Amino acid sequence: MLHLDQAAVAAALPWHDLIEALAEMFRTGCSAPLRHRHSLPGEAMLLLMPAWSTGGYSGVKIVHVHPGNAALGRPAVHATYLLSSAETGEPIALLDGAELTDRRTAAASVLAARFLARRDARRLLLFGAGRIAAALAECYAACFALQEIAITSRSPARAEALAARLAARGLPARATRHPDPARADIISCATLAREPLLRGADLRPGTHLDLVGAFRPDMREADGAALARARLFVDTRAGAMAEAGDILQAIAEGAITPAAILGELADLCRGSLPGRTAEEEITAFKSVGWAGEDLAAAVLAARRACARSRPAAAEADQAASASADAEGGGHGGSG
Repeated sequence: MLHLDQAAVAAALPWHDLIEALAEMFRTGCSAPLRHRHSLPGEAMLLLMPAWSTGGYSGVKIVHVHPGNAALGRPAVHATYLLSSAETGEPIALLDGAELTDRRTAAASVLAARFLARRDARRLLLFGAGRIAAALAECYAACFALQEIAITSRSPARAEALAARLAARGLPARATRHPDPARADIISCATLAREPLLRGADLRPGTHLDLVGAFRPDMREADGAALARARLFVDTRAGAMAEAGDILQAIAEGAITPAAILGELADLCRGSLPGRTAEEEITAFKSVGWAGEDLAAAVLAARRACARSRPAAAEADQAASASADAEGGGHGGSG
């Protein structure tokens, strides 16, 4: 069984290949129940995200959330992904779940943006400075000709640190304490906000909203007016109506109705619904995460890791064979 740590998962999931793998999964579909939530002692929680496909694979992401770890100087979230054969149940790979989640989340957002953002989008405004925010910045920069990545966070120091890391990699990143939504072409939010960061009145025509945080009903990153102005799509309707705080609260307030959700990412990938239909439209994509994304990413990572290991194994075999031949020839000559 393969064991892919954080670095190996990152190396096995280059952005463009990952986006295409997700697009194919959204087109073909798979069985993926809503995530299972189980309370553990204290405030801890166990999350399980299973999925299986007709392609012969099954997988489950196992996530432990322990808020109390912060006081111990340890990560609050630990995640592992187990990829198996759906036909025999044989384990295939064990992958670092945090890196897998970061990359597939960012890739899903950029996949949606390919349909919903303006093609000439050049300025990204990023709310948040955590791991997923970093992945979003890198993925958007890989797929759009960005001239500016403005990063804001409730922790200015974290925003400055992320901007510095991205700038060191050649990306046009800067931290800002005074974000200007009206300046941005794409606004991406990856936070744990409970109050709106974005208001509909602050958005200019042509903007694309990418709402990644607010994965619980009591969280939100955009107000009802922002969603009411937007052409709105979600990763999955079932997930959004169960967990997306932005949407559920906007519906409860009467700002929108469930019919405001025009479609799912699968509809865009299959071409059954159009994405952006006018340059001046405001568009929005709300994601809460779909287990099919994890499965697609895990399969891609395992396949690429195997492909890389085969040439290395072949070279080792050739080297061993050459060494054996050399030793054999030496004994013959001396005999």
